[in-house]
Amino acid sequence: MILEYFLLAFRNVKRRGIRSILTLVGIIIGIATVVSLISLGAGLQNAVLSQFGISSTEVIAVQAGGINSAGPPGTGVSKPLTDKDVVAIEKINSVESAIPRHIETVRIEFDDKLAIGIAADVPDGSKRKTLYDILELKALYGKLLEDGDTNKVILGNNFYFDNKNDFNKKIETGDKIKINGEEYEVKGILKKKGSFIFDNIILLNEDELSQITNFGEEVDIISVKVKSKDLVEEAQKDIESLLRKRRDVSLGEEDFEVSTPQAALEQVNQIITGINIFVVMIAAISIFVGAIGIINTMTTSVLERVKEIGVMKAIGARNKDVFYQFLIEAGLLGFVGGMIGVILGSILGYLGTLAINSFIGAETAPALSLILIFTTLFGSFILGVISGIIPAINATHQKPAEALRK
Repeated sequence: MILEYFLLAFRNVKRRGIRSILTLVGIIIGIATVVSLISLGAGLQNAVLSQFGISSTEVIAVQAGGINSAGPPGTGVSKPLTDKDVVAIEKINSVESAIPRHIETVRIEFDDKLAIGIAADVPDGSKRKTLYDILELKALYGKLLEDGDTNKVILGNNFYFDNKNDFNKKIETGDKIKINGEEYEVKGILKKKGSFIFDNIILLNEDELSQITNFGEEVDIISVKVKSKDLVEEAQKDIESLLRKRRDVSLGEEDFEVSTPQAALEQVNQIITGINIFVVMIAAISIFVGAIGIINTMTTSVLERVKEIGVMKAIGARNKDVFYQFLIEAGLLGFVGGMIGVILGSILGYLGTLAINSFIGAETAPALSLILIFTTLFGSFILGVISGIIPAINATHQKPAEALRK
């Protein structure tokens, strides 16, 4: 019986042609806007987070504050961190390892061309593997740096493409480049990470970067590996307390930052959630207009089909049969509008995510939630049903004799 209601409803909706299409426009615009913007929000979140270059939730980044000049993260500060801070942090019970990271601006020479780039160091021993794991660094060509390597570097993925580096010529393994006047052989090219920083980075062993930049005991960033993700919050508080004592600053007057991936995620989520709420409110207006359109169409349909209703009742149709017929027609309008809106919204979200990736140099997969799709389709059907309740009730009030006379 239900199937018959749907088949009859489909024929009636199809028969109204242009009127049905115009009724669907509001629903389609509203649903497409909601789906596309939620997909874009998820894509934007993934793209932004990929720029941090660290996916592990057990890593804490520590850097000095009070920047007094432009430069890479942790550089140009009034009171930098030192190797002694690294040793002190590593003694905290919840900390597994503390890795000092030095990030320096360097001159790069290749193919008789000069460019300015960012170089970072890789520590020796067990901390080398820990850093590779934390940053998820893998070689696309060649190999990663090892203990004992001299005059060798590994380059970010963009150096391999002539249209993405400053030399207009790709750099391959085995090529020679100069960094601050010293010649180095390219040992490997990193796999693309979708991060502007890491896809343009130059990595050297710690001693060699120290020789050409003379960073001494100063540290730009300390990457702290916590023993367990359950201890991240505890470790963060312990590090903050330790550095306040070592740097002789009071609570609220810190000249350093201790940040976690969770904190970065929360900040991104807050911004994106705020944007989504605002846009969904605007999209709700389109959906409301679409609902009014369904009410108007179904009310007009009842007036136009008075004789049809009379015939249905004269041959035995009950009030509930008439009610279900018009209610399902309204629900079908909502469902069809939702389906078209989901398709358009998904396409817009996919293309928008690709545009975001292209703009900020990320490589994140477009996000498309099946839960969102099915929830939207169900919600649009229910919206149509609710919009059709009053017209359906009006249809049941038609009396057979009067309807036939009309």
